[in-house]
Amino acid sequence: MSTSVTVSPPPGWYPDPSGQRQWRVWNGNAWSEVTRPYGDPVQKPTVIESLPLIHALHLLIRFGIVAVFSGLGLVVSSLAHWPGTHSPTPLWFAEITIYVGVGLLVAGSVLFTLALRELQGHWTALAFVPGVNIFAVGALVATRLQGTYAARRIIIDVAMVVLFVIEAHREPWLGVALVLVALGQLQWTSALLDEIYPPNETIRPAP
Repeated sequence: MSTSVTVSPPPGWYPDPSGQRQWRVWNGNAWSEVTRPYGDPVQKPTVIESLPLIHALHLLIRFGIVAVFSGLGLVVSSLAHWPGTHSPTPLWFAEITIYVGVGLLVAGSVLFTLALRELQGHWTALAFVPGVNIFAVGALVATRLQGTYAARRIIIDVAMVVLFVIEAHREPWLGVALVLVALGQLQWTSALLDEIYPPNETIRPAP
C-alpha cells in the first residue's frame, strides 16, 4: 500500500491558475481574490529590509548634518580670524577652534559616507570625497522625495556654502546661509525617513 502526501506551496504571489495574465495570491490553503497584472512595479522594501538605511539616516539627522556644518563654520571662522589677519584671535584659541572644527568635519563626513552607501545600495568613489558626499546625499534624498527638483536644490545649497566660505571673513552674517543649508538637509532627510519608516509604525520580527 502506498501513501501520497500533497504539500501545498507557501503563501505568496503565483501566476493565476485561471490562465489570465496576472498574479494571484495563494494564502497557503486557497486562492484569494487579490490579483495584480504582470509587470507591476516592485513593491517598496519592508521596514526590516530598510533597517540599515533607517539607521544611517537617523545618525545623519542626530549627528552628521550638525557636525559637518558646525565644523565647517568653525574652520572658516578660525581661518578668517587667524593671528595676522585684520581681526585676529589669540593663537591658542584659533588652534583649538580649528582642531575642533576639523574633528567635527571628519566625524560628520564619515556619517555622510555611510548614508550615501545605503542610499545607493553600494559603495562608490563619491562616498569618500569630502564635501561631494554631502551634496550627493542631498541630491539622492531630494530625488526620492521630489524627483526633478533635486538638481535645483543642490545648486542652491552649493552656491550658499561657497558664498559663505569665500565671503565669511568680510561678512560674518553669511553664517546664516550655512544654517539654512543645514536646516534644509535636516528637513529633507527627516521627511525621507518618515516616508520609509512612519513614526507610528513598529518593527515586528519576521514570522
